[in-house]
Amino acid sequence: MTGSENSNASILRGECYCRTVRFEVADAFSYAMNCHCSNCRRTTGSAFKPFAGIAQDKLRIVRGADQRMIYGDDTTHDAHCARCGSLLYSRVREGKWVHVAMGTLVDTPSIRPSAHIFVGSKAPWHEITDDLPQYRGHVGDP
Repeated sequence: MTGSENSNASILRGECYCRTVRFEVADAFSYAMNCHCSNCRRTTGSAFKPFAGIAQDKLRIVRGADQRMIYGDDTTHDAHCARCGSLLYSRVREGKWVHVAMGTLVDTPSIRPSAHIFVGSKAPWHEITDDLPQYRGHVGDP
């Protein structure tokens, strides 16, 4: 999983549905995927969650930090807007990375999802119709 770790990367804006919580993140994502696990489906209300991964210190809350609902602990959690419920990001990989929900980005990132993960538990009513690789669990799982 490689990406653009560029210190001169542009800054992308992101926000929740009601615009109470706003953030900035470097356009230097290391990977992007579509996750079909049941947790991502429930938190987004969709068939899958497109997300982009980046070191957690590359994301900065610029408004509404105190308006986030955190599900999880200090190390790993999902961050939602407390007002509208939008999933903003998930803190993962021992708290060192965030998976930004790509639908919350106002600006267009340079990265695109490269695979579908956790298709072993995808919604039975959803058909994947693109040519991206599909993995039963994490990347590398057949």
